[in-house]
Amino acid sequence: MTFSTAKVLSTHQWNTGLFSFSVSRPPSFRFVSGQFVMLGLLVNDRPLLRAYSMVSPFWDESLEFLSIIIPDGPLTSRLYKIKPGDEILLGVKPTGTLTLDALLPGKHLHLLGTGTGLGPWMSIIRDPEVYERFDKITVQHTVRQIEDLAYRDLLESRLANDPLVAAEARLQLIYDQSVTKCPTWTHENRRITERIKCGDYPLDPDTNRVMLCGSMAMIKETGALLESLGFTEGAHSHPGTYVLERAFVG
Repeated sequence: MTFSTAKVLSTHQWNTGLFSFSVSRPPSFRFVSGQFVMLGLLVNDRPLLRAYSMVSPFWDESLEFLSIIIPDGPLTSRLYKIKPGDEILLGVKPTGTLTLDALLPGKHLHLLGTGTGLGPWMSIIRDPEVYERFDKITVQHTVRQIEDLAYRDLLESRLANDPLVAAEARLQLIYDQSVTKCPTWTHENRRITERIKCGDYPLDPDTNRVMLCGSMAMIKETGALLESLGFTEGAHSHPGTYVLERAFVG
């Protein structure tokens, strides 16, 4: 695999199990909102790489990523210790199916994610094209604890300070959170699959389009639910009414 190096610009630890970081963007690096790239570190003189979705918008001069922290994980146990000035390995060829061209035209786009599955949604919602293609865009983020709601302030403000889409997001963007394991959370506390099953999160394949990213269990269960409702999985070669990232499913 071909990769380059990128310098770490900043890091942010959301909680003990979640952090984000930004790196310099190579001049030749181009990506489509929703794609991922392989990145990592040299460990014992060998590259240790994992797939990470770009959090940053396609036009940004830096690249931002959201990652879990696994204390004994081969990569994240080292990656979360990076600091500004360090270098990481960065693949040169972004890819992925979570892009708008894999979806048929529709009215309401639902971005359903658990945990770090929020990452590609942060890139997509800062892309002007999404507001041209859909009347409404919902970011649905399901987590266990309140502190897992990364980028919460940015989402609750509806991207108020975004240089390209602030006006559109104010009218078209919806932020929907579920916190499932926190007794002090007084709002929605059910998993998205439970809400879909009981009809409290209605989805219509005639007008709605859905993207899925997050845990393997959530993606598989939600994908099956969508199929039962009449949704069809899309890809770049044959757009459909929902898409998922198979690189993260296995």
